Amino acid sequence: MTRQAVERSLREVHARLVKAREELAVLDEQLGLLVDAADDARLRSLVSETPGAAHESSDAQRHLEAFTRARRALVERIGELERRQDELLERLDVD
Repeated sequence: MTRQAVERSLREVHARLVKAREELAVLDEQLGLLVDAADDARLRSLVSETPGAAHESSDAQRHLEAFTRARRALVERIGELERRQDELLERLDVD
């Protein structure tokens, strides 16, 4: 891979990394809100003991779990991009 190709790939990886980190910040903010909502729904379910409240609580918990999985996948993607960026930087040092 030529130096220009490595630099181009490095710029692309960096841009993807910046975007992924921005997505993570948004996801973390949303996740905080979902945690609060799931906790509230769980408490309402415990206090009211109605089927509707129980359904709302389990629904909120499913949403929370989905967001948690999405966050985990995004963190893994960021790790992969960071490793790729490191590899490209090493190639620049070698050339």
